[in-house]
Amino acid sequence: QVLLVESGGGLVQAGGSLRLSCAASGRTVNNYGMGWFRQAPGKEREFVAAITRSGTTTYFADSVRGRFTISRDNAKNTVALQMNSLKPEDTAVYYCAAHQFLAILTMPSDYVYWGQGTQVTVSS
Repeated sequence: QVLLVESGGGLVQAGGSLRLSCAASGRTVNNYGMGWFRQAPGKEREFVAAITRSGTTTYFADSVRGRFTISRDNAKNTVALQMNSLKPEDTAVYYCAAHQFLAILTMPSDYVYWGQGTQVTVSS
C-alpha cells in the first residue's frame, strides 16, 4: 500500500510555470513506476507523463512534450512534474499515480494507487 499526496497546484497566467510534487508514504516510491494524469471538467482522465522506477526513462503526451518534465527523487520518495509554457488548455485537476510494473504505462486502468489531485488553473 502506498499513499500519494500531490501539492503545488494553483492559478497561473498563460506562459507561466508551475511545479507539482507528489509525496509517497507507506512504501518506498522506487518500487513503483509513476505517472501524472489530468482531468478537466466534463472530460475523461488523460495521461500526461510517466517515469520508470529508476527514472532512466520518461514519456510524455504529445500535448505536453517539450513543455513538461517529470522527475523523481527516490531518496526523498517524491515525484515532480515541472510545467512550463502553460496554456489555458492545461487547466485541470492533476493526479499522481503509481503502478508496480517496469514499463512506461499510459492508461489510467494500469495504475493502482492514486493521489487526491491538485487543481491547476491557467488564465489567458
